[in-house]
Amino acid sequence: MAFCKNCGKSVDPNAAVCLACGFDPNAGASFCANCGTATVPGAAICTSCGYALSSASAGGEQKSKTTAGLLGVFLGWTGAHYFYLGNIPLAVAHLALVLLIICPPIGLFALIPNFIWGLVEGILILTGSINRDGKGRSLI
Repeated sequence: MAFCKNCGKSVDPNAAVCLACGFDPNAGASFCANCGTATVPGAAICTSCGYALSSASAGGEQKSKTTAGLLGVFLGWTGAHYFYLGNIPLAVAHLALVLLIICPPIGLFALIPNFIWGLVEGILILTGSINRDGKGRSLI
C-alpha cells in the first residue's frame, strides 16, 4: 500500500494520478508515501515510520524504473543496472563474474549465468518486482 505525498490518501503503488486530489502521488512533499502521516517541511525522514521522505532530502534524485530495467536487460551482465541504482555490492559481484569470463575455462561457465542473471533482473525491474534503488527510494 502506498500513500499520496500530496494529500496523504491511500493510492495504488502503480497509480499515475491520485484519485483523491488529481496530482501525481509521488510529486508532493506534505505526506509520507509509506504511512500517509503529515510530514514536517524539509524533514528527511518520516517521524512516524522512519521512511526517507523525498529524493532531495534523502541525498539524491529518484531513479527511473525504465532506465534501470533497460540497463539490466541489455547490459545487466556487466552490473550496469546496479551501478545506476547505487547498489554497489551487487554491481561488483556482476563485474567479478565478468573478470572470471576472461579466465578460461572458468569463463565459459560464468558467461551464460551472468547474462541470464542481468536479463532476469532487468525484467524484474521493468515489471516492478524490484522497485527500490540502493538507498531504498522508490523507482519512478
